[in-house]
Amino acid sequence: MLVENRPDYFLHLLALNAVGASVVPINPDHRHAELRYQMQHSGVVLAVALARHVERLTAVAAELSGQFIVLAVGNLPERLPSRARPAATGPLDLNTEAGIFYTSGTTGRPKGCLTTNDYWLSAGEWFLTLARSGGRFSIEPGQDRLFNPMPVFHVHAGVVALMPMLLSQGCVIRPEYFSAKRWWNEVSSSRATIVHYIGAVPQALVALERSPDERAHGVRFGFGAGMEPAIHREFEERFGIPHLEVWGMTEVGRWTANDQDPRPIGVRAIGRAVGPLEARVVDEHNGVVTAGAEGELVVRLAGDHPRKGFFAGYLDDEAATEAGWSGGWWHSGDIVRQDKDGIIYFVDRRKNMIRRSGENIAATEVETVLCRHPAVDRIAILAVPDEKAGEEIFACVVPVADRTGDDRLAHDIADYCREQLAFYKAPGWILFLDQMPVTATQKINKAQIFAPGLDPRTLTGAIDLRGTKKRS
Repeated sequence: MLVENRPDYFLHLLALNAVGASVVPINPDHRHAELRYQMQHSGVVLAVALARHVERLTAVAAELSGQFIVLAVGNLPERLPSRARPAATGPLDLNTEAGIFYTSGTTGRPKGCLTTNDYWLSAGEWFLTLARSGGRFSIEPGQDRLFNPMPVFHVHAGVVALMPMLLSQGCVIRPEYFSAKRWWNEVSSSRATIVHYIGAVPQALVALERSPDERAHGVRFGFGAGMEPAIHREFEERFGIPHLEVWGMTEVGRWTANDQDPRPIGVRAIGRAVGPLEARVVDEHNGVVTAGAEGELVVRLAGDHPRKGFFAGYLDDEAATEAGWSGGWWHSGDIVRQDKDGIIYFVDRRKNMIRRSGENIAATEVETVLCRHPAVDRIAILAVPDEKAGEEIFACVVPVADRTGDDRLAHDIADYCREQLAFYKAPGWILFLDQMPVTATQKINKAQIFAPGLDPRTLTGAIDLRGTKKRS
């Protein structure tokens, strides 16, 4: 499915689900190599795409020896061509595969998260569970309109925003893309009652000049992950919308929420786990840490089926799936702490991941591409704060002996990255170094490249490439 944020996406999604087909939503910003990997790895047999994407998908299909066929939305044949392989047998039920969502893995290639019908329905029912828990989450069947401007190839927009409205006879409002300048007009004119976003959206809205339009809405609450604590109170007071910070991940399908009054504001509080979801904070040996101590967030469903409603596993990677379920709990890779009242506070990610404008980017994936650049001897990809995107990619590069690390080489490296990866994965900053610290096994020790607390963006020689990161 390469249909972007169009009504056609939902039409095809529901039609394909009705006949037992599993959908693979594709990011339109993917470059050829990324498309080829995702199409081959998922084993798709049919691609439904907007007309402007047909040519490049057809090129991928040719390289894969006709593994799949490509059809354009709005120009579908009266009869589909013969399928490339026999269809799966058996009844269509809760355990039937419904979709594969790709999430950036920490070891390079994105992993395919297998999701069943039960996963999709559980995500929708979870919203209703929160609405009954006595907090700020609420839902009015047949009345609510949920506005989400994020791309449907991500779970938070393609599942979390869709399913509760489907189950409660509500309405999903889906603009083509997020625009801060159009936000309040779109929210008001569509008569949205709930808004769902990522942390970069509130930051962009707070940065706008004040306008009467920002109060001319009927929104009861907004929710999302990653709002900067420094703007939380300003956001609520300025726009009159309580922001409910949540935590979730594709593998889990449910989320914690900071929606119980009195809500901690100005800190990265992600609330409590509401039953039947259970959460605890553990050390490296899976032992529960004391209140206030930092550890890894792990979750499961209470009862005899702790994986119910979670993803069904990583496609063709049972080892990674079982590693994630170590000790019978799903390991998030996120470092948190929990106070004596049970409220969980997000601290950092253990995974080698950068979250830019809602996109999870594996540092290893970018490093794997850029280490092949002929002028790069060694490279380390780090996350740095960014006022608009939340986080940005910072590349530390040791050039080969006969190349000078200058502005021209920095742009050449960024261009090389954009030729093979989506534009947002390219470095937003590059700093050339003579050397980088290494471990005893000669791996780059990222923790020791810069002194603790130092912002590498402020260093002499740091080259700002953010202006070159534009969707082509």
